[in-house]
Amino acid sequence: MTMTIEQLISGVQKKLDVRVDGRAGPETWGAIHARIVGPARGGLTPVDERSERNIATLLPEVRPIARALVQKAAQAGIRIKVISALRTYAEQDALYAQGRTRPGRKVTNARGGWSNHNFGIAFDVGVFEGAAYLRESVKYKAVGALGMDLGLEWGGSWKTLVDQPHFQLRPAWAEDMPEREMLAGLRARVADGAPVYA
Repeated sequence: MTMTIEQLISGVQKKLDVRVDGRAGPETWGAIHARIVGPARGGLTPVDERSERNIATLLPEVRPIARALVQKAAQAGIRIKVISALRTYAEQDALYAQGRTRPGRKVTNARGGWSNHNFGIAFDVGVFEGAAYLRESVKYKAVGALGMDLGLEWGGSWKTLVDQPHFQLRPAWAEDMPEREMLAGLRARVADGAPVYA
């Protein structure tokens, strides 16, 4: 019987008791490394200080993948930093007010509780050249492809509100759910004190 690479990876993931998705991302490689070599200290090598501060606010399931994206982009010759991660509902509401009831340009269509940033599963990156932050660059598309290869959802592939700096890790229980339904599930889990990824 011939197996596809996805079936092979899925079999390894089941055996290692990690999320089964048929893609070998940081979680799978980390589990393989831990099984063969022993647990790595602190996961992947830390990245720049700003990114690390923001990555620390994400849920543990998302942190190694965010770190891996920064490292993978660097290997491709693109310097990125994680510039935003977890936001409180109040912080999200303040961003939502920008360009509406507060000065500035609109940066989000999501109020508090309606953004994946509010649940520690989403982060935004910035592309940098030297010390200069590039708000727009074709490099975001390349970073988007790298992120999707790691199993992340990329805001640049959305149909309605394209958000190229945005990445998120969808919980397995919400795999086939529309975004609105997933957000309702996330709010309910947080209200009940239930884990987001269980």
